[in-house]
Amino acid sequence: MIQIDQVTRVFKEKKKTVTAVNNVSFSIEKGEVIGLLGENGAGKTTLLRMIAGILEPTSGGISINNLDVQKNPTEIKKTIGVLFGSETGLYDRLTARENLQYFARLYGLSRHHTENQIELLATRFGMKDYLDRRVGGFSKGMRQKVAIARTLIHDPQVILLDEPTTGLDITSANMFREFIHHLQNEGKTIIFSSHIMEEVQQLCEAIVMIHKGNVVYNGTLQNLYKEEETDNLNYIFMSKIVRGNSID
Repeated sequence: MIQIDQVTRVFKEKKKTVTAVNNVSFSIEKGEVIGLLGENGAGKTTLLRMIAGILEPTSGGISINNLDVQKNPTEIKKTIGVLFGSETGLYDRLTARENLQYFARLYGLSRHHTENQIELLATRFGMKDYLDRRVGGFSKGMRQKVAIARTLIHDPQVILLDEPTTGLDITSANMFREFIHHLQNEGKTIIFSSHIMEEVQQLCEAIVMIHKGNVVYNGTLQNLYKEEETDNLNYIFMSKIVRGNSID
């Protein structure tokens, strides 16, 4: 479904170069929910942006459904939904409904399909009370829910989420996690980054752990627990960072 092959991304900053992602390789099968773990600056967001086709790898390649991400941007755009942290991509002067209608048009959805999707997502995320209010006056949590709905409006097969529950209250965060299970049951492929270890353990069977641009673990949680002789993911995460051992 998703193949990442020896991907490296180097940024030039003034007179020096910074390697944000270093020779990363892994694959993700259809219907998998993969947790992407790493401290701030580890390369998670850079990797997600390359999978989405927003950034071009310095070297290596990425394909989705056997389509090269860089060579087939239009086809890839139709199959993925993306949410990057606090970058909601919403227009403050438009209502939540108008924002969703706008993005649905960009994906070529019919008016009937759009309204059905808006109704479904508004119900799922509890947005009906403010669906026709301007986004500019929304709280962070309200904006985040609309942004998640915007990500899912075209019913993508691949979903990339960078800290998706940031700003959500505990009820909304739990609702979102239930929705992730629902999407997985529909066969969606999901990659999400999170600092909430309990969230990762609830939603994922496998993880990719990154430290300073290098993959330090790629596999199932159960195998990781066996290797580390504990199921305390927070402890394992900190230990992996301290050791910083990469996968060759």
